[in-house]
Amino acid sequence: MKILFTASECVPFVKTGGLADVVGALAPVLAKQGNDVRVMLPLYSAIPEKWTEKMTHVVDFEVELGWRKQYCGIEKLEQDGVTWYFVDNKFYFGRPYIYGLGGDEYERFGFFCRAALNALTLLDFQPDVIHAHDWQSGMVPALLKIQYAHLPFYANIKTVYTIHNLQYQGIFGIREVQDVLGLGDSLWTGDKLECYGCANYMKAALVYSDVITTVSPSYAEEIQTAYYGERLDGLLRARKHEVYGVLNGIDMVDYDPSTDARIAATYSVDDMSGKAKCKADLQKKLGLEVNPDIPMIGMVGRLSNQKGLDLVDCIISDLLRQNVQLVVLGMGESRYVNLFSWAESEYRGKMAARFTMDHVLAHQIYAGCDMFLMPSQFEPCGLSQLIALRYGTLPIVRETGGLRDTVLSYNEATGAGNGFSFFNYNAHDMLHTIERAMRFYHEEKEIWAMLQKRGMTGDYSWTNSAGKYLELYRGLVGVAELKDPAEPAAVTVVEVEEPAPAEAAPVAAEPVKKPRKPRAKKAEAPAEGAAEAPAKKTRAAKKAEEPAVTEEVAPKKRACKKAAPAADAETPAEAPAKKPRAPRKKKVEEPAPTAE
Repeated sequence: MKILFTASECVPFVKTGGLADVVGALAPVLAKQGNDVRVMLPLYSAIPEKWTEKMTHVVDFEVELGWRKQYCGIEKLEQDGVTWYFVDNKFYFGRPYIYGLGGDEYERFGFFCRAALNALTLLDFQPDVIHAHDWQSGMVPALLKIQYAHLPFYANIKTVYTIHNLQYQGIFGIREVQDVLGLGDSLWTGDKLECYGCANYMKAALVYSDVITTVSPSYAEEIQTAYYGERLDGLLRARKHEVYGVLNGIDMVDYDPSTDARIAATYSVDDMSGKAKCKADLQKKLGLEVNPDIPMIGMVGRLSNQKGLDLVDCIISDLLRQNVQLVVLGMGESRYVNLFSWAESEYRGKMAARFTMDHVLAHQIYAGCDMFLMPSQFEPCGLSQLIALRYGTLPIVRETGGLRDTVLSYNEATGAGNGFSFFNYNAHDMLHTIERAMRFYHEEKEIWAMLQKRGMTGDYSWTNSAGKYLELYRGLVGVAELKDPAEPAAVTVVEVEEPAPAEAAPVAAEPVKKPRKPRAKKAEAPAEGAAEAPAKKTRAAKKAEEPAVTEEVAPKKRACKKAAPAADAETPAEAPAKKPRAPRKKKVEEPAPTAE
């Protein structure tokens, strides 16, 4: 199967969030399963030189954006069985940031979406499915259906759109987007592109894509409610039969404590001694008290309300007064930068915060901490809890989205579970859950070790998830193939004659209705003057009645036409009722031989 991904970021080339991890891991897994997988990305100036040196120029052309034409070059790189295409335009992507700072984001990614579609014919690559990710690629399904589907090359291409975070939708002014993408006024209605008076790239994808996916089954359900739906819940409910939740995976090779070169010491399920060394190294590196008996809690991610940091704000003093250490790594809102900076100065030796994106330090936190805190307000999937489980660091999470699908709170009665969780979005519920985890850490060493091993041996790979995506792709292509041979209606009409099965009813609906109208009129005449009107057909009926007594005459040529009247020829009163079937035989007379 030929599959094209369109996305705004992807590891190992460029990353700002979980989207890059998903695209970078899913594409190679699909390729290993025998598919022709290609990925289209913007060529940012932030992509390291070690990758740009390996790229080869394939083609260049002009992309029309309203009244202007912009240069577009396509660079190519092959790695891990995947062909990676990079859309080159220095004006849009040669900036010192990935996205979020400029006022022309609609134009940058509108250009990217159109360039991705225009490039396909020049690359001589006709995908069966285009899989678009997040709002930056949201206009790909819309433009394909609105402006390209009438062209033979694009007519049969199906689209899948994945919501990685519904909160980020790509909302802009209608006039600006119209100017860039040439979308007429008739498209800016509530059932198409308009969204509360604005243009919305994500809504465009939700309306025009063939299938919608999210990154966890629970999140697929949650976003159809008003609380999580970000004003798109009505549209998602309307398309609920095309919305699927496919859980993300992680790169099991990159995140492997037994081979990870970034951590102080490797370890495995069979030998956990290296984890203690990782903890001591992390404590020393961050200026915390080096003590193996103090439980260490880690947090890695964006500093924002979505991650539940307002709950942490409420109880951080209560938490750090206890015998515990807290480590935070991430960038984000100044409110939380100030919060953790204050806590670090107030609780020296117990709190450490680093406001940067440090992939190496992230690995060291996953390996060195005892617990990993994710009290998210909402979480589409979350990869951090999966990585923490992989490193034997028990997650403490709020039961929402992908966190609910991947972390099961330890049940003391049944022994089931792989971490700790709380349901209500409440700071003291979270604090109670942390204290419960700390109690097991200090007092139930055997249970703690069992939970660590259970987490480390779980399957968090992309293999299962890739299989589910492939099933969706094949379903789309399969539906397209079934629609082509649509209606062999004449043959079905003849077969309906004897048993009249329910299956043939929809196909034969129109041909059967037409004979019934004249039949009704003819049926009225015999009812009033039964001697005259049926006279012409009574001869045929009588001939049919005679062999009806001995069914041996049924194979005769005329027996096919008279079969229906003959069956009910026992009483003369029923003879007029058979006459509606006689005209039907006349209609079917020509294809009748094919029925035999």
